[in-house]
Amino acid sequence: MSQELLINVTPRETRVALLGNGVLLEVHIERSSKRGLVGNVYKGKVARVLPGMQAAFVDIGFDRAGFLHVSDIVPSSKNGNESVPEPNIADILHEGQSLLVQVLKDPIGSKGARLTTHLTIPSRYLVLLPNSENIAVSARIEDEVERERLLTCMNDFVDSDEKYGFIVRTAAESVKKELLEEDSIFLKKLMGSISERAKAAKPGALVHVDLPLFLRTLRDSGGSNVERTRIDSRDTYKMVQVFCEQFLPDMLPGLEYYTGERPIFDLYGVEDEIQKALERKVQLKSGGYLIIDQTEAMTTIDVNTGAYVGSRNLEETIFKTNLEAAQAIARQLRLRNLGGIIILDFIDMMEEEHKQQVLNMLEKGLEQDHAKTNLSEVSSLGLVQMTRKRTKESLEHVLCETCSTCGGKGFLKTADTVCYEIFREVIRLSRQFQTESFLILSSQDVVDRLLDEESSSVAELEAFTGKHLRFQAEITYTQEQYDVVPV
Repeated sequence: MSQELLINVTPRETRVALLGNGVLLEVHIERSSKRGLVGNVYKGKVARVLPGMQAAFVDIGFDRAGFLHVSDIVPSSKNGNESVPEPNIADILHEGQSLLVQVLKDPIGSKGARLTTHLTIPSRYLVLLPNSENIAVSARIEDEVERERLLTCMNDFVDSDEKYGFIVRTAAESVKKELLEEDSIFLKKLMGSISERAKAAKPGALVHVDLPLFLRTLRDSGGSNVERTRIDSRDTYKMVQVFCEQFLPDMLPGLEYYTGERPIFDLYGVEDEIQKALERKVQLKSGGYLIIDQTEAMTTIDVNTGAYVGSRNLEETIFKTNLEAAQAIARQLRLRNLGGIIILDFIDMMEEEHKQQVLNMLEKGLEQDHAKTNLSEVSSLGLVQMTRKRTKESLEHVLCETCSTCGGKGFLKTADTVCYEIFREVIRLSRQFQTESFLILSSQDVVDRLLDEESSSVAELEAFTGKHLRFQAEITYTQEQYDVVPV
């Protein structure tokens, strides 16, 4: 698949879009007022140790302390098939202790950042592991001969006396030994610099900040598949050019400064795709559709045939809809950056072969996803459970906030419901206050309903309570808001 990167830069916001064969696959947004923290290294101070949770809260200079689990302090090792039990965190950490930590996950919702003491410093071809001495090769490189070659290259120039380990990244496939060695030297110098800064830093200080979004994306996604990178900012283009000359020379020919009058995201239809990615409903070409709902605990995706009626039989119609939905789901997960537990409700299929083909289609669609995913078989209830590693907020949470009208419920009480609530409130207050009348403040729709469809009910209520009712529309009130005031 030929891929293209679009980088849109404005003074307060940077957006990067990854397209595959002209279709938007991923979009990343970073704002100067709220930069992502993943990859940043801080000198933390243990604020609280929680033995019951095997975790600690670490102050890294933000309002909310970061969360550090014992598994992110001690390497998870195994002796044969027996797992080594985790030590008690109280034996490792104590309040007030300083330690070097790296952000694994950005603060999400009410939760602080997820931290680790196992630092990873990435470059184009390698990832340096300062707390390890192992050398490993990315599992995405499947050719055994190539894996052996890369391991041999690394062992040739990695000194066994150095307390550093490395992971060879997918981008290193078929890369010359000299380039790998250059990367290792660069990373070791960078780690040395981080260590020196950490010694002089005060608790809560930022010791190392990861690259800005546009350079980070080039480093992590830029490879042989990215044929062209178009940038609409001259200053950013120059920065990327210098970066590519030093680290990504093979991407220089495809680097282009975009000078067109039409916004670059409009030119490729990216703006429209972003708007669609914020909607619950995703229309499929066949006429079927997906319904995507994000909750605090999980994301659910429901598949429906919609207007698609097929041409042969019901099972075939369902099968074709599910196949198309599997492809669309894989794309939507990347595009919306959905993470955590995800439940997929495909349309029930009778044939086992059809179920397996739908799962295979989903797995194939997830192969290009940089986030780690785990997929289950179709359950007895016809559901597919999966997880996708979440390191930052979803696209919806980055661009949107909870609706001030419905409070995030996604629905409002009807005008009828509010009218009957007002009637009950009038009866309740009429027994408490010795007054001749009540002033009812409510939204225009509710007032209109009270004076029109419910006018006879209002007259009955006045006769029952012996109180005169007056109504006043408030333009600032939502449909659910009202006040009954004794006057």
